Amino acid sequence: MTLLAQRRPTKRRPTGRRPDEAAARTVLSEADRRRPATRAAFVPTQVLLLIATFVAGAGPILWLAKAAISPTQEILREPLRPWPGQPSWDNIPQAWTSLDLGLALFNTVVLVAGSCLVQLVVATTLGYGFSVLRPRYGKFLYAAILATLFIPASVSLVAQYLTVLELPLLGVSLLNTPWAVWLPAGAHAFNVLLMRRFFDGIPRELFEAAEVDGGGPWTVFWRIVLPMSRPILAVVGLLALMSSWKDFLWPMLVLPDVTKQPIAAVLPRLAQVSEESLLMAGLFLATLPPVLIFLVFQRHIVRGAGFGGLKG
Repeated sequence: MTLLAQRRPTKRRPTGRRPDEAAARTVLSEADRRRPATRAAFVPTQVLLLIATFVAGAGPILWLAKAAISPTQEILREPLRPWPGQPSWDNIPQAWTSLDLGLALFNTVVLVAGSCLVQLVVATTLGYGFSVLRPRYGKFLYAAILATLFIPASVSLVAQYLTVLELPLLGVSLLNTPWAVWLPAGAHAFNVLLMRRFFDGIPRELFEAAEVDGGGPWTVFWRIVLPMSRPILAVVGLLALMSSWKDFLWPMLVLPDVTKQPIAAVLPRLAQVSEESLLMAGLFLATLPPVLIFLVFQRHIVRGAGFGGLKG
């Protein structure tokens, strides 16, 4: 009779840390949270911070929604009233018709859509060139692009306006055209930084395999890089949408025709001749679309904002 030797299970040394504690590290451990003194100080602090964050973030939007359906005299006499005494629901349709907000919103959608598209094209192509193609002069050009992050927008405003007023070598003026807003929007160094950081995380084996199969730079960019870049494309597109929607000074300068200006430039001009109730209703209508878009796509922003690429 033969006896089969059985291997004894090896004992692992205790790490002194439970799996849940190793997976999730927080400011306070579970043992600290169980202490009555810690909970008595930590829980009220959390509640106060949550309330303060809600008031600072949603407070202005809620006040604007209240003011949009309040009479003018009530806005002037009791601006901090939590709810309207006599709601004027006709403020919103009256502001839409009398202030001609439909044309302003249409202009805003056209300008924002073109700006987002230009920013995505410039950011993806430059990020692909710096990260994948890597030309010899790429480091110097990338450093020059990042240097623009330290230049205030007001400093380069005159140079941009003179460039749009008369394009170099072409001598064509872009004033009162959407191109005057679309083209300068592409010069956004932060989007290029995000794209390159994402592309740096894509495994190089995919590019090498595509080159072995005969794929050129355009094939690699179109069939490999872009399909894998949907998270960062959504983040850059949403950030471009938010920044373009609230842009006020530049569209007002390059679009002197009031019929072509976005709503961010139209409302300050109408504030001098409109009632406060109609103006608040117009501001609410101008604020509502980007807020709704952010609420719908907030998961993409949270997941993709700190996403540094793919791990091989």
